[in-house]
Amino acid sequence: MTERDAAIAARFELAKSLAESAGAMALDYFNRRDTLVIETKRDLHDVVSIADQNVERFLRDRVEEAFGEDGFLGEEHGYHEGKSGFTWVVDPIDGTAPFVNGMPSWCVSIAVICDGAPVIGVISAPCHQEIYAAAKGQGATLNGVRLALDPKRNLQNALTGIGSNSYVTPQRVGAIIADLLSRGGNFIRNGSGALMLAYVASGRLVGYYEPRMRAWDCMAGFCLVTEAGGASLPFDVDGSNLFEGQPVLASNRSCFDELVEIHQTHDVAQG
Repeated sequence: MTERDAAIAARFELAKSLAESAGAMALDYFNRRDTLVIETKRDLHDVVSIADQNVERFLRDRVEEAFGEDGFLGEEHGYHEGKSGFTWVVDPIDGTAPFVNGMPSWCVSIAVICDGAPVIGVISAPCHQEIYAAAKGQGATLNGVRLALDPKRNLQNALTGIGSNSYVTPQRVGAIIADLLSRGGNFIRNGSGALMLAYVASGRLVGYYEPRMRAWDCMAGFCLVTEAGGASLPFDVDGSNLFEGQPVLASNRSCFDELVEIHQTHDVAQG
């Protein structure tokens, strides 16, 4: 094992342990959500609770204790630049809107990036007692069971996850969904892009597409999908691009090209 492999392995073990602990912490908040103070951010659908803030603080503190020279980016408390070459990218509760409304479609998302790409991805879905885990070159698992995508699944015989937010116009989302339906596909949206990416890795969804997401929503999912045998659009994490919203597309290889066509057709940046 090389020094870099050993460094990834040590962080992978910590990420899995933290996902379990943070998931339990978040689930406790979920079970008493009526007592939480809820605030809005960009719009009335973009909410944050004390649970998000405290779970992220817990994760940041534990990472700092174990790997003090690593960088850390969290949705709620921002970015701390590291010196080790490893950066943790965390969404303490992805799917806060479902969370505060009593729905189980939320998760804790933990990723580690190095050399411009995620090398670790762990997603905990506490309401379902599921932990998805992947590290570069080690494959992906769900509760310890190896994941491998079925090449017989495609847009026509499976479900595709579609994400939306207030940065993307309703007209564009509608056109994307109409295009997917016209190809014989069908779609689902559960309010958590990270969890839907985990569902792609597990084969529950054949793909996931959202025109604009942030790194903390997708880095763990990208690692999971890649290690399960899928494909994804590049996501630039160099410099300030790490903080910018970018298109997110990850899928079974059986339908990747078709989903890229949908993306390119409705990508407003291309005119």
